[in-house]
Amino acid sequence: MPSQLWPYVTPGIPDELFEHLPGIPLSQREIRLLLISQLRLEADSVVWDIGAGTGTIPVEVGLLCPQGQIIAIERDEEVANLIKRNCDRFDVKNVEIVEGSAPECLHEIAVAPHRVCIEGGRPIQDILQAVWEYLPSSGRVIATASNLESLYAISQSFSQLQARNIEVVQSAVNRLETRGFSQTFAAVDPIFILSGEKLD
Repeated sequence: MPSQLWPYVTPGIPDELFEHLPGIPLSQREIRLLLISQLRLEADSVVWDIGAGTGTIPVEVGLLCPQGQIIAIERDEEVANLIKRNCDRFDVKNVEIVEGSAPECLHEIAVAPHRVCIEGGRPIQDILQAVWEYLPSSGRVIATASNLESLYAISQSFSQLQARNIEVVQSAVNRLETRGFSQTFAAVDPIFILSGEKLD
């Protein structure tokens, strides 16, 4: 269901329409679109977003899948409140916010996921291991890595968990910006997006 602020069925809400806080990660629009495409959502998907940050993914998925259920997991109270404000801005009603640290808080969630998006969390291997236990067969995990250490840790975890249909995508996005009197292209920070499925 489109909202008044974004009256389109197409994902890709401009970054500036979200409320944000200094220092809190915001998945930029082009990266968000790549992430969403890797989720392979169904109309009624249950999605866990771990390290939800500003709440851009919960908002976009909530609008795309009004019959779905999104669980946004965020450890910081102020950031959790930011996610709620962004959901309210876009009239998204199907997002539940869980305030806590993964993987410790995952047992509190009443509904098991079909899809899991991991956008943050230092013990990434512990989070992946824990999430795997909750996933049904054909469930899907997407994890992002902005550095070599995270890329290696996620890749190693997928191997240990025997994930199937693994895909790895690296973003390479440039945006037109005006600087002084000229227009130039500025790179969006590249990120790796890894996805894999649980097949029993």
